[in-house]
Amino acid sequence: MSVAASTKRFQFFPYLINLLIVLAIGLVASLVTRPEIAGWYSTLRKPSFNPPPWLFAPVWTMIYIMIATSAYLVWKHRSRKPAYIIARSAYFVQLVLNFSWSIIFFGMHQIPGAMVVIILLWLSIIVTIYWFNKFNRAAALLLVPYLLWVSFASVLNASIYFLNR
Repeated sequence: MSVAASTKRFQFFPYLINLLIVLAIGLVASLVTRPEIAGWYSTLRKPSFNPPPWLFAPVWTMIYIMIATSAYLVWKHRSRKPAYIIARSAYFVQLVLNFSWSIIFFGMHQIPGAMVVIILLWLSIIVTIYWFNKFNRAAALLLVPYLLWVSFASVLNASIYFLNR
């Protein structure tokens, strides 16, 4: 099969692997997060725009599906070329930062440390969008809701920090 043919045809198992990787990150992070929602997090002062706790799981699930789909669309263009290696590296950096934020904020109760991580996450999403766009415009666009949600989460994280100093 030619490279052009492989980039057009949907491949179920590679897509499933991308999906499972991202959903596993979300699931493990939720194991740290969920017990803290009714515990530590409930004791914090939060801004008036703080969403209800039930909203986070469905929003993150949809975002994780978009992240996985985006990664799959770029994976279809995989190569050993520097642009692909950079795109893949940026993608993995943002996944690690995404996972780390939950651990630092909810697991360690380190609101300022989580603020540093979420800023780095925000920057890494921008870099990932930039490099994914070199391979597939839809892949880049699928990450825009993620960037917007992390932008909102950054404001929320900063607000919680200032309200609880």
